[in-house]
Amino acid sequence: MSGPTIALFDASIGDTPAERNVRRELDASVAAFKVSESEFPEWPGADGSWPYDGVVISGSQTSVYDDEPWMETLGELVRDLHELGVPMLGICWGHQFLAQEFGGCVADMGEYELGYQRIERYDDSPLFESMPGEFVGFETHSDEVLRLPPGAVELAGNETSCQAFSLGPTFGVQFHPEYDLETVRKVVEGKREEGVAPEKVEAVLAEATPERQADTEAAKRVFENFLVVVEREALATTAD
Repeated sequence: MSGPTIALFDASIGDTPAERNVRRELDASVAAFKVSESEFPEWPGADGSWPYDGVVISGSQTSVYDDEPWMETLGELVRDLHELGVPMLGICWGHQFLAQEFGGCVADMGEYELGYQRIERYDDSPLFESMPGEFVGFETHSDEVLRLPPGAVELAGNETSCQAFSLGPTFGVQFHPEYDLETVRKVVEGKREEGVAPEKVEAVLAEATPERQADTEAAKRVFENFLVVVEREALATTAD
């Protein structure tokens, strides 16, 4: 069997490193679709066929509860794919979007969780295979999943919010396992224009060093583990 093919649904707005970062971390063939600009792949066929083995949904500068036409279309697509058993991984905004689409609740936190944060695993999910019970992830969000969808399992969290969940082969992670140090610094600098306190921005920038970035290596394993899930699901489908 050749390697998996992944559809990246890039929900970021404008020219961002979202696609570059995901491509760097995913050892797979990736086809990117700028869904925030209404660029979508073909819909699954009547027989359930679809040319991609899995989906990754990126972060975004929007909120999942914004009333945007492209979000409505994306919601219809991910519901169809979930019904077909296509594995999906949502990152930050993607995590929140999947939670909302399957019956969860997302709301404004009233503040930013920004910076390198410790995350605790709650469940022995395939997504966290061979990962430590606690690991560091980079966070940048002001919305959170307040309530998970019916049937979902909370996989990880911290004192701020739910950090990961699963619903069958659908997964969400609130942290950014795809970020490199360049992205971290650029994103944090951008928070100045979003009203984040200057002292908080400076504190996070001071912590954004190569040594601290190295602490996020364990978090990156979710990509490798997600691809294992994708390959297992593809093999099971072929066997059927």
